[in-house]
Amino acid sequence: MKKYYFPAHSLAEALPSACWSETATFTLIDAWGKRYLHLNRGNLRQKQWQEIAGTVNRRHGHRRTEVQCKNRLDTLKKKFKIEKARVSEFNGGGYDGAWPFFHRLNFLIGDNYPSHRPSPAVRRHREIRPPAKFPEWALPPAGRRSDTQKRQSALLNSYFSRNLSAFAAAAAVVAKEEEGENLNRWKLRNESEKRKRVKESDNEDCETVCKKVALAIERFGEIYTRVEAKKQRQMLELEKQRMQFAIDLEYQRLQLFMETQVQLHKINRSKHSSAPSEAL
Repeated sequence: MKKYYFPAHSLAEALPSACWSETATFTLIDAWGKRYLHLNRGNLRQKQWQEIAGTVNRRHGHRRTEVQCKNRLDTLKKKFKIEKARVSEFNGGGYDGAWPFFHRLNFLIGDNYPSHRPSPAVRRHREIRPPAKFPEWALPPAGRRSDTQKRQSALLNSYFSRNLSAFAAAAAVVAKEEEGENLNRWKLRNESEKRKRVKESDNEDCETVCKKVALAIERFGEIYTRVEAKKQRQMLELEKQRMQFAIDLEYQRLQLFMETQVQLHKINRSKHSSAPSEAL
């Protein structure tokens, strides 16, 4: 027959959560809470869980693993959630139970489980009780009514009238509160609708402004294009005029040069023709 051997840490992980003592649980909560607050109520990593397990083992001589510490803390959170809901439902926020870890966990994770207190109207409904029935021994017997029976009947009527008036007054108060709550809800709904309409009108105004700005930019672009085209045409005309002026100037200079050459040639010819006549 084969024998199977399991490592010590596997056996430790298999231990139930009931093996946790109260002091060890407090040590676990304190070690976890210190790191939980240090991380600004964030999630812990495996290394930090190993440190928590080491703290518990050093103080109490256990061999807990980080997995066991996580499981124990998850169990405590579930129990705290149940206790928190019970407190919110019956005690209105004050805890009077015997579970010793509630207050410390409430300080650490109480904000994650907000209490849902009943509204004043609901509490008033719970406090209202119908008028108690008059005891049977005080009811008048059947038959002819005597003075005592008449007094008992008057007492009975006054008793029921007082209870009915109190009940009616309480019902009127509850109805008034409900009417006030309905009025507040109606006001809130109207305000939300008004804000919605204002927001829609603001969006429409914003769209209108954007359209106007876009049209203005488009018109500015068209005007700028026309101005640039006109400017290019003017520059082209000026360039043509400059070139024509340069051509005319060069032509006049050449013509003046030719006329000067012709005049010089005539002068030279006249000098040559006058020289032989003087020699004769």
